[in-house]
Amino acid sequence: MTIDTFDATGVKPSHWNLASVIEQLRVSREATHNIRHQGRVRELPSREALQIIVNGLSAVLFPTHYGRPNLTDESIDYFVGDTLNTTLNRLTEQVRRGLQFSATEEVPDDAVLTQQAHAITREFAANLPAIRALLVSDVHAAFSGDPAATSVAEIMLCYPGTIAILYYRLAHCLHRLGSPFLARLISDIGHSLTGIDIHPGAQIGGSFFIDHGTGVVIGETAILGQRVRLYQHVTLGAKRFPADDQGVLIKGVPRHPVVEDDVVIYAGATILGRITIGAGSTIGGNVWLTQSVAPNSNVSQAQMRND
Repeated sequence: MTIDTFDATGVKPSHWNLASVIEQLRVSREATHNIRHQGRVRELPSREALQIIVNGLSAVLFPTHYGRPNLTDESIDYFVGDTLNTTLNRLTEQVRRGLQFSATEEVPDDAVLTQQAHAITREFAANLPAIRALLVSDVHAAFSGDPAATSVAEIMLCYPGTIAILYYRLAHCLHRLGSPFLARLISDIGHSLTGIDIHPGAQIGGSFFIDHGTGVVIGETAILGQRVRLYQHVTLGAKRFPADDQGVLIKGVPRHPVVEDDVVIYAGATILGRITIGAGSTIGGNVWLTQSVAPNSNVSQAQMRND
C-alpha cells in the first residue's frame, strides 16, 4: 500500500503522477538520452566556487582595489599570502574536477588527477606576476585611451572591459596549462558579469582596451597583438566551420581573425574568418569585413559598400 505524504502546500505527490515522471526521466538520463561524459556520473566544477576563487585571485593581484580597504604596508603581504594559499587550495580541487572532463581517453584515477591538478595550480601561481603585469598594461591603456577616465581606480572598479580582461587573462593561463574546461567556466562567469565574451583560447597581447564593451565577442583562435582597442559590439568571429567527410565539425582549426599591433576597431564591426588586420589600421563602425587589410588601412562602412 502506498502512503501519501503532503508537502507544504498540502498537495499529495501522487497528484502529480511523480512516479511515472521520475521513471521516464531516469530512462532518458541513463539510456535514451545519456549525455554524461563517457557515460559516467562525475562531480562538476562549481561556478559558485570559481567565483570565490576569482575574487580571491583578484584580491591577490590588486589588494587595495579588490581586497580589503584597511590594508597597510605592514599587513598587505600577509593578506596576499593568506588569501593566495586559501585560493590555490580551492582552485586545485576545481582543476581536479575539470580534468575529468578534459580527458579524451580513459580518465586517470583520482590520485593521478590530484597530482595533475596540483602541478597545474602550482604553475598557475608562478604565472601570477606576469598576469598582473599584463593587467596593469591593460589598465594603463584604458586610462590613456579614454578621455572620460579620471583615475586608475575608476578604470578598475567601473569599467566592464577591465573586469572581462581580468577574467580572460586568468582563464587563458589555465587554458594554456591544460585545464580548458575550467578556463571556459571562468570566462563564462566573466561573460555573465560584463556582457563581453572572450574565449580563453584566444591570444591577446598587452595594453588591451575594450571601451564600453557590451556585446564584444572574441573567438577561440583569434590572435590580437599589442595595444589593440575595441569598442562595443565588435565581433571577431569565424566565417565558416570546416567539417570532415562525415559532416562532423573539425575542432581547433584556426578560423578567427588575426589583429596586429595598434589596431582600433569601432563599435558594431564584424570581422570574420582567418584574415589579418594589418598593424596600425582603423576599422570603422558597423563594418562587415571578411578580407585581410594592409597595415595602416582605414576601412569604413562606405568603402565596404563600394567594394
